[in-house]
Amino acid sequence: MKGHESPSTPTMASLPPLTSSAAAADHHHSSAAPPDPPPPPPSHAVDLLEAIAVVERDSAAIAESFTSLFASLRSALSEVTGTSIEHIQCLSDAAGRLQESAIEAAGRGNRFINSCIRLNEEMKGVDKLAKQLICTINL
Repeated sequence: MKGHESPSTPTMASLPPLTSSAAAADHHHSSAAPPDPPPPPPSHAVDLLEAIAVVERDSAAIAESFTSLFASLRSALSEVTGTSIEHIQCLSDAAGRLQESAIEAAGRGNRFINSCIRLNEEMKGVDKLAKQLICTINL
């Protein structure tokens, strides 16, 4: 962003050009002596790494807890589901037997009603016969 740089910040244009003697000196210096070891990390970096390690351990412990919890839930759900399936099958069998019994009872009820209707019709004939008998006896 040209025009927005602060005057204290060096730009590429303000840096001196690299000469061949400076490049040679730089090349000679890097091949003659091994590079300096990196400086030890600042103490705040060590604290940060320790905090990250603690978070990582805690995360692993939480993940292990969740894995155990989900395994327990899966086992309990499997048990409940199996039991529920057995209960549903038992309920289905009981409902089927109840339906058979209801159909049988309805058939017997129909036969009983039909028998009562026939008996009622026969009783009407008996009433007529009884009246005839009473009339005959009274004569």
